[in-house]
Amino acid sequence: MQEMPVLRPLCTTDSSSTQGCAMTTTLPSIRKQRDRQPRLRYSPRWIGAGLAGSVLAGVAGFYGGLPITLALAGAGAMSAGYALTIEPRRIRLTVKDLSFEHLPSGLDGLTIGQLSDLHLGHRYSFTNAHQAIDQLLATQPEIIVLTGDLVQTRAAISRLPDVLRRLHAPLGVYAVPGNHDYWEGMPHIATMLREHGIQLLINRHRLIERQGARLLLAGVDDHWDGSPDLELAVGGAPAHDFRILLAHCPDIADEAATAGFHLQLSGHTHGGHVRLPGLGPLCLPRHGWRYDMGHFQVGSMHLFVSRGISGLPLRLGCPPEVNLFQLRRIAAETGDAQSATLRAHGDHGEAARFQRPSAGSPARD
Repeated sequence: MQEMPVLRPLCTTDSSSTQGCAMTTTLPSIRKQRDRQPRLRYSPRWIGAGLAGSVLAGVAGFYGGLPITLALAGAGAMSAGYALTIEPRRIRLTVKDLSFEHLPSGLDGLTIGQLSDLHLGHRYSFTNAHQAIDQLLATQPEIIVLTGDLVQTRAAISRLPDVLRRLHAPLGVYAVPGNHDYWEGMPHIATMLREHGIQLLINRHRLIERQGARLLLAGVDDHWDGSPDLELAVGGAPAHDFRILLAHCPDIADEAATAGFHLQLSGHTHGGHVRLPGLGPLCLPRHGWRYDMGHFQVGSMHLFVSRGISGLPLRLGCPPEVNLFQLRRIAAETGDAQSATLRAHGDHGEAARFQRPSAGSPARD
């Protein structure tokens, strides 16, 4: 299969610069040719439940007659209506304290707001984006991060400035690309981010100072259509700095933990869009099969995967969210207990259903 060129940063990892990377103009504005890997992986539990439900509904309708059939059809229609028109617009503000044993005292209490997967161009997407920004700005985060998939359609790029100009934070606004950004026109998106003072971190980092302490904030290229490089992202940086990674796809987390990051913020999965107790997510995209939603402990690193703000206008049991994190310094013994709990269960215990057989190594295609 012929490889198509991808976006490359024409810059060093110099932390003093306040501008985003200059981009090559060779990146195609069309989708890459599809390879043979599946774009989505569907849960076998959902498939089994669907088959069993169809059989039971048929049996109930046969023996219960028309009233039962109409009741089942009505319940299905109501659920579908809610999933298509109500839940996709019910954005929740998820506030999370993240505790670290070795957090510098100057970073204690630092707040970070995350906006992920705006997917501008989908139904409800612009309304959702502005509602999410309203909620986030009301919390006055010190840093705002955008973890990919800003747009869903090429036509939406022209309206992207209406969203970007609203984003501001005392310690800066930072972004990484997602696969849909590449598919719809990453060079134009990169230009708009720079024009609005948003620093695009593609395999590079920034050093942020707060109250005498220093934070290394790094970002990597998209796992699906880019060339993520953790070594390049932290090149030349002191090893002792507290490190946070922005990555659109969460499944790079195992590598990030090995590379010495303390926290990774990701999106991409949308939590599976549809999830019910006992069944978990209906489906997950490539590079999001291992860590589906919420808070995980990956080695000594915290990982948080946002459900995102828009995307396919279908959600059930998985409402969109905007995220606010506060970093906290804790005692060693408290941290050990919290880490053990997260390693055992995550925040919801669903991701294991999508793990590959080799759970000890990074998930790869």
